[in-house]
Amino acid sequence: MTAVPVFLYHSVSSDPPSWIAPFTVGPHVFAEQLEMIADSGLRLVPLRRLVAAQRGGPPLPARSAVLTFDDGFADFHSTVLPLLVRLGLPATLYVTTGALRGRAGGPVEAVFPPESRMLSWRQLVPLESYGVEIGGHTKTHPQLDTLPARRVRDEVAGCRDELEDFLGHPVTAFAYPHGYSSPAVRDQVRAAGWTSATAVRDAFSSADDDPLRIARLMVRADTDRDLFRQWTIGATAPVAPFPEGPRTRGWRAYRRMRARLNVPYRALSRS
Repeated sequence: MTAVPVFLYHSVSSDPPSWIAPFTVGPHVFAEQLEMIADSGLRLVPLRRLVAAQRGGPPLPARSAVLTFDDGFADFHSTVLPLLVRLGLPATLYVTTGALRGRAGGPVEAVFPPESRMLSWRQLVPLESYGVEIGGHTKTHPQLDTLPARRVRDEVAGCRDELEDFLGHPVTAFAYPHGYSSPAVRDQVRAAGWTSATAVRDAFSSADDDPLRIARLMVRADTDRDLFRQWTIGATAPVAPFPEGPRTRGWRAYRRMRARLNVPYRALSRS
């Protein structure tokens, strides 16, 4: 299988709030990583091309990669977008609808800490004209695989309904909060009409990957140049698809137990 790096970013900022800082890269580092992608010979393609290949459509160009961004931080508009436009690069932005400022979204502090700087609803519309696909990341960013079915349905289908109502067209790309899913959650995602869904898995995707559990590589504050360069040449990470291991299943069972007991939890990985 040919490795397809699907890069996962959150905030791109030189002054992030402390809670998101471990998952933030600085603007200069981000620009340097885009240069490394270009220098490696990778070609950034829209997510929909990867999904089409996974569903039996046209094959991907050789040495393809995908850019994705989770949550909907305001620096996507101020910092990321100018670089993408200047270089002519496509990307997918997954937004947590309850954290968006204005209109249908609730107050930011209801989803993320009060100091979070998030996009507004009105900022979503012009993004599409620059080649940015808007996707869904639930309404309130919960661990979906620990919730009862009714709550999962509200988060998954409700997010899509809000985005489609506002944007006026179908929205089909979804990302699992924290990267967590399960067979039951993926069934709900499929039933809600999403045609793709990204996880984390710290692995390369491929044309043979599951389009409802697309593997991604999370770029963090501590992702050094050497590791990122290795990713650009298809090294140092497994290639999906591969089955869930016993550690993943055990970790899900542990988180479900904590959720049932209403024990506060701080995610060890974030998306």
